Amino acid sequence: MTNPLTAKSWSPYVAGAGIGILSWIIFYTANTALGITTAFENTSALAAKAVASGQVESYLSAHAKKPPKIDWQWMLVVGVFLGAMLSSWLSGDRSRISVPELWQRRFGPSVGLRWAAAFAAGTLMMLGARLAGGCTSGNAISGGLQLAVSGWMFALTFFPIAIATAMLLYGRKGE
Repeated sequence: MTNPLTAKSWSPYVAGAGIGILSWIIFYTANTALGITTAFENTSALAAKAVASGQVESYLSAHAKKPPKIDWQWMLVVGVFLGAMLSSWLSGDRSRISVPELWQRRFGPSVGLRWAAAFAAGTLMMLGARLAGGCTSGNAISGGLQLAVSGWMFALTFFPIAIATAMLLYGRKGE
């Protein structure tokens, strides 16, 4: 039997079950839902506070529910990064592909264009996550596990739009 820690990819069912179990553990130990975008919001607020503390303090006192801090979600970001590095090392799959083949066929080999598009897309996703009050993991996974209507509405909206966006970018057959 193959060691799953050295496999280049995992079954989506096993990975999904792992995320579900992690969500249970977080609900039990931290009394909160799994999510990751608040860590980026807190990091931005702490960085802004370091540069312009007066303006940030007045804004936060008027608008923020909780003061920004480094908490378990920030550690989750670190854990995702370290886990990805460990997975890459254990599986021997440490290739660095700046411009995937599918992107090259559609948009050309420009690394700058690929990185700019990835940054813009990530920025839009983060903005959408903040407007929605949480990220994909917070809304779809944690909300879905709690059988929250908002979580299911998010998932039923997000995934068809993601598929449509991929089809617009890459075509129906990825060409």
